[in-house]
Amino acid sequence: MESWYYEPIDAPSSSGAEERDEHYEYFRPTDATLSVWSPTMQHGGPPAGLMMRSLLRCAPDPLLHLTRVTTEILGPVGLGVNRIRARVVRPGRQISLVETELEVQQPDGSYRAAARSVGWRLRGADTAEIANGPAPLTPLPDELEPVIGFPDDSGEAVDWGTLGFIGTIESARVEGRNGETPAVWLRPAIPLVAGEKTTDLESMFTVIDVANGLGTRLRPNRWTWMNTDTTVHLTRVPSGPWVGIDAHMIAGPDGFGSTFADLYDASGHMGRSAQTLMLSAVGG
Repeated sequence: MESWYYEPIDAPSSSGAEERDEHYEYFRPTDATLSVWSPTMQHGGPPAGLMMRSLLRCAPDPLLHLTRVTTEILGPVGLGVNRIRARVVRPGRQISLVETELEVQQPDGSYRAAARSVGWRLRGADTAEIANGPAPLTPLPDELEPVIGFPDDSGEAVDWGTLGFIGTIESARVEGRNGETPAVWLRPAIPLVAGEKTTDLESMFTVIDVANGLGTRLRPNRWTWMNTDTTVHLTRVPSGPWVGIDAHMIAGPDGFGSTFADLYDASGHMGRSAQTLMLSAVGG
């Protein structure tokens, strides 16, 4: 297993001058990005982290903070060359909207859009006097003994801790408050990009995608529950790299559902996430 998720590379020779002039960044994903659902595509977490990196680098303003980020998975995020670029959709000194898109190179050298993230940025202010929220998630990760991945302790299904991306994250379980599943502290055990220090937001958004797996007792040898999106609403500036996820899946009767999660860092509650799920019986 590689010791990072992405390696920066130069634009492939098949990319024309016009494409190289449009401020794309190019990356080669490693096996550490692999999905548990298929050996030919990436898990949703590393692309979400890479797109957060892109959003943070797009016309940064220290007075503006990301408050809502929606990541859309447009199709399988393949293991070929990935390229990414961001743009400011709505500029402003008080409110700004930024967007980034991740594309995957196809066998003929062309690129296909595979995922995108959109982030609202708001100007910060001192509102400590009225701050409120759920109680902190405890114990904190420094008080626990994390393990790698999510080893199956029932013997009934996949040992998540040995597969691709899931085998590159540290986890520690604590008592949950939502649904019937435990809450889990998570952080990536390897850097997002080779040669770089991963920021707190990059680290957190690399693992938040797994909420759909944490919030259910469905067995992966009987059901699949792939998410098409992840929306995160932040209520304050988070600090990482650990993120606590207390998730609960609601499965509907018509082949789809949702996972909702409360999100925490070491200082307390910091926001919520929501995901749309496509539900399917294995072999069905």
